[in-house]
Amino acid sequence: MYDDKRKVNYTKYNTTPRQKTNSADIMYGIQPIFEALEAGKEFEKLFITRDSSNEQIAEIHKMANRAGIVVSRVPVEKLQRITSKNHQGVIAFVPAIDYAKAENVIAAAFEAGKTPLVLVLDRVTDVRNFGAIARTAECAGADLIMIPKKGAAQIGSDAVRTSAGALNHIPVCRVDNLKQGILELQDSGLQVVCCTEKGSKDLYYVDMEIPTAVVMGSEEDGISPDIIHLADKLAKIPMLGKVNSLNVGVAAGIVIFEANRQRMMSAQK
Repeated sequence: MYDDKRKVNYTKYNTTPRQKTNSADIMYGIQPIFEALEAGKEFEKLFITRDSSNEQIAEIHKMANRAGIVVSRVPVEKLQRITSKNHQGVIAFVPAIDYAKAENVIAAAFEAGKTPLVLVLDRVTDVRNFGAIARTAECAGADLIMIPKKGAAQIGSDAVRTSAGALNHIPVCRVDNLKQGILELQDSGLQVVCCTEKGSKDLYYVDMEIPTAVVMGSEEDGISPDIIHLADKLAKIPMLGKVNSLNVGVAAGIVIFEANRQRMMSAQK
């Protein structure tokens, strides 16, 4: 329905569409990628030349599969368009941030006397939407964004730029299984609020003053049914116009700042 943590030098990016992947986002060559996988390095995805019979590349493919990294067999011309360097038939896409562990972030929030607020994104694949959501979440003081390893927007320099640098400040947790990740949030003491048109209660009547994980779904088909079944509460944004859906970035902003508003009002009592 709805729709490393490293410093980035924004001056090197312009506002025109990129024709090539920025070299800071990729790693190429058999040995560097093999060693990185052995060391447990996380990659967004791997491109391997389609007609390769190289044994080391075959081993890289197996290692990536074991690590849950998406691997695509592509024509060599596609690799050449990404980089003119000697890629040796394999290119890895490197995330622009360091991923966090949810349990560490939640524990730190509780220890600091905060009421954790987590945003969970189910299959939000558009990079611009993701960047805008990250910016909103960071501005609202959310503690964490949780995304699935597969079926989520690629977090490269485009996402960092779209977030206006917010992804350098708000922790992001990437999990193999989103359902399991949500169960672990519940085990940590957070209620799970799924934002969906299936909700029986308007958002403004859902208590989010307590530790909360807000789940937002994809533009196409919203939140997965198996995740909705995990929800402690279902909330809907009341619609007064003829259009009955919102862009996920806009919807996420409404929900996060409503949680923020409730907590600020409670603190003033």
